[in-house]
Amino acid sequence: MEFDLPFIWAGLIAVAVLAYTLLDGFDLGIGILFPFLKDREERHLAMNTIAPVWDGNETWLVLGGGGLFAVFPLAYAIVMPGLYPLIIAMLLGLIFRGVAFEFVHRTKRMQAFWEFGFWGGSLIAAIAQGMALGALVQGITVEGRAYGGGNWDWLSPFSVLTGVALVVGYATLGATWLILKTEGETLARAQRFALPLGIALTALIGVVSLATPFLRPEYLARWFGWPSGIWSAIVPVLLALAIWQLWTGLRDHDQLRPFLATVAIFVLSFAGLGVSFYPYLVPPSLTIAEAAGPDSSLGFLLVGAVVLIPIILAYTGYSYWVFRGKVRPGDGYH
Repeated sequence: MEFDLPFIWAGLIAVAVLAYTLLDGFDLGIGILFPFLKDREERHLAMNTIAPVWDGNETWLVLGGGGLFAVFPLAYAIVMPGLYPLIIAMLLGLIFRGVAFEFVHRTKRMQAFWEFGFWGGSLIAAIAQGMALGALVQGITVEGRAYGGGNWDWLSPFSVLTGVALVVGYATLGATWLILKTEGETLARAQRFALPLGIALTALIGVVSLATPFLRPEYLARWFGWPSGIWSAIVPVLLALAIWQLWTGLRDHDQLRPFLATVAIFVLSFAGLGVSFYPYLVPPSLTIAEAAGPDSSLGFLLVGAVVLIPIILAYTGYSYWVFRGKVRPGDGYH
């Protein structure tokens, strides 16, 4: 059996990006919700729910970005110039958030400043990620084997829409994570946050989903053509089921189901992107096969990935298992 190495690597990078979106998504969501929590004690309790795992969650971003550079160098060389302002903003936001996370517990005089930094870094990173996604979905201009667009192609109504949608999505993940990990008044507050956020997220997903097929003829054919439209319809049906589970979980005051339902919403939205993109890595010009490096390089790198990815999965799973359960005031990271 002959392995199609570019498509195997495309799948691995897609899994890494999805894992990052889910795991660091609720971390960023906690930061986005930070100003709306009751007081400093509650804000620090929220930080303590992610303290054991937040830095490990970002491993997947390194794997996804590094994998793109190593395996699909042409795609990296085309996409990066078109998205430089957003990538720089995202990295600065993540750096400032990380520094703020460490310093907020180590100072009294500047504690408010670092709390603001945790919120601001989280918000900027989320907006930049969402806008970069929107810019990629609407298409990257390619001339020859290089980026051919302008300095501001990444800024459009659609990219702003996806930026807002991702911020709301991360905030929903953060609220449902607090439902899962806290008790008492904090849990009740998170439940109050989750319902309007879930409604807003559903509306934004609907708007983005309706707009996306009309951005490019290829997307329209994939979603509404025959017979591909039959298989594509599975995604919105399952998405509607996940949204219903989120609603019923919040209505029934279930503490696990809302988080799992929000994760399912993200997974299915990601699957919808895959339906639109395939077989392109940089729509509408560059396919997965065209963007890949030589098979000898891909095979060599795959050996390392086969060793590395199970290790990442093992220590990630172990961390979440060790720090399972509720977090209470006085627990955690000091």
